[in-house]
Parts: sequence; structure tokens; C-alpha cells
Amino acid sequence: MPELMECQHWEPGAETADCHLCPWQCHVKVDQVGICQVRKNVGGTLRSLNYGRVTSIGVDPIEKKPLYHFFPGSTILSLGTFGCNLSCAFCQNWQISKGTPPSDEVPPEQAARMAEQYQTSHGNLGIAYTYNEPFIWYEYVQDTARLIRDLGMKNVLVTNGMVEKEPLLELLPLIDAMNVDIKFWSRKLYTELCGGPGWRARETVELATGKCHVEITVLIIPGYNDTDEELGNIFAWAADVDPNMAVHLSRYHPAYKLSAPPTPPETMLHAYDLARQRLNYVYLGNVHLPGTTDTECAECGAVLVERSDYRGVPLGVNREGRCKSCGAEAPIRS
Repeated sequence: MPELMECQHWEPGAETADCHLCPWQCHVKVDQVGICQVRKNVGGTLRSLNYGRVTSIGVDPIEKKPLYHFFPGSTILSLGTFGCNLSCAFCQNWQISKGTPPSDEVPPEQAARMAEQYQTSHGNLGIAYTYNEPFIWYEYVQDTARLIRDLGMKNVLVTNGMVEKEPLLELLPLIDAMNVDIKFWSRKLYTELCGGPGWRARETVELATGKCHVEITVLIIPGYNDTDEELGNIFAWAADVDPNMAVHLSRYHPAYKLSAPPTPPETMLHAYDLARQRLNYVYLGNVHLPGTTDTECAECGAVLVERSDYRGVPLGVNREGRCKSCGAEAPIRS
């Protein structure tokens, strides 16, 4: 059996391997793993248990990430592994984030070849590192992203944002786009329902904005983060970062350990209206409500991108990236 890949962003402690990848700053004893369950102290060296291990793979519309302002209508090869550095009670992918499911070995070179092959057959944009938390796959993502960049293709992260500043800034030059989950504003809710520090996700958004394309997702859970105060704080912060940033409001359904009822459609519409008071581009997900997934020009209201079933069709954007109707700059990267 080949030796496990040594991790980056760690240093030896007195009797531990001290990880500096994410806010947990785990002091990992010999033969133990960090909170993420994938960085293990092997004989005093911190090593990755999931390097090259892929549990989930698919070719998805870019809109499913969700990314609505990044090459709309394109497809992207999506890869995931196992493990996570949060413990969200409502996790939709808990089978891979909280367990050790079956996995296949897919080295970076093989992933890059697959991405290139799908580019020919499916118009593939690149690779999205998704399904579980990609930052705890750090070494694999970095190695694969370099190969994808050399091929002239795109790298996308779908992340909870729980990463320290130094590794984030080191990886960002290889990343073209990311969607970051902003689960709550309240530190108490982040701690109780996710077991982690929510401010770090917001810091990740702030650091990444301007260095790559950034969109955010807020899962609205009834009885928890559906109040005007909680949502209003998130929307005000997002508008301060960039009022043109795409904000996705996703409908909650019971999953894993949380049995609260699904979010009512009227709650989703209220959140949508609240967000639109501050933000120019707001979208609803996991719910079919007319007019809440198209991209409309913030100046004249013309439809720039029409969407149905996670498929985007750019209609109103010209080759110069402007609205065909009024000439205003469109927030679409393509």
C-alpha cells in the first residue's frame, strides 16, 4: 500500500501534529484524526486519508452548484470525497461527510484527463470540487487544480468556507469561482447546529471576492434562521461585500438529524423580497416559484438569463457582456 500523502499547513507539536488548515486548529495525537476525520497523525506526520479518493462523481449543470453568474448554461465535472470540518444537523450529504463510504482512486492526472474528455463530449467547463467539503481535500484539490488550469479549464469550489486565511490565499490563484454556504448570522446557531465558527465563512467570502467569482447560498430553516433580523443581517453584510453578488436562498427539507418541517413557500418569498431590498440578484432554490431563477437586468428588468430545471439560457447579454436592451453592464462571467 503506498504511503499516504503528507498534508500541508501543519507543524509538529510536543506530542501532536498541529493542523493549521481550518479554524479548529486540531492538535492531533498519533494514530488519531482531526475533526474533519481525514487528516491523521501517522508516526508524527500529518497525512491525508482522502487524497485521490473519490466517492461521488457526475457531470452537472453549473447552475446546480449553484452558480448562476458563471458561464450559465455550461456543464462541469463534479468530484467529491469524504469527511467534513463541520457537523451540520441538517446535512444533505451526511453519508459521505460523516462516514467512510466506498471510494475509487482517481489521481489528479486521471481527473484532468476526464475533464478534458468531457470537454469534447459535453462541453465541460472544468472541475467542481463539491458534494462534501473541498477544503479538507486541500492537497488533492491543489494538485488537480494546477493540471486543470494548465489545460485552460476552470476550477470551482462549493464550500462551507471553513478555512484559515493562509491556505485560502495560497489556493485562490488556482480557483475561478466558488459558492460559499452562509448558514446563519448568529454565532449561537452556527455553534448549536453546525458545531463551528460562522464568522470564518463570511471572512472567506470577503477575502475571495475580487480574486475569483463568488456567490453565496443561504439555506432557510423554519424556526431557526427565517426571522427578519437573522436574514436581514446576512443580506446587509452581503450587500456591503458586493450588491451585485448572486445570493441563492435555498429551501430546507428534513435531513440527517434535523426534523423541522420543510420551509413554507411563503417564507421563501418573504426572504426573497427582503433580500431584494438590498441585493440586485437574488434566487430561490429547491422550490418552484415563477420568476425567482431568471437573471434580470438591474437597470431595465430585461431577462439576461432564462432558467428552467437548472439549465440556463443566456438571452439578453451581448458579446461585450452588456444588456442587449439598455446597454448596462451584466454581472455574468462567460
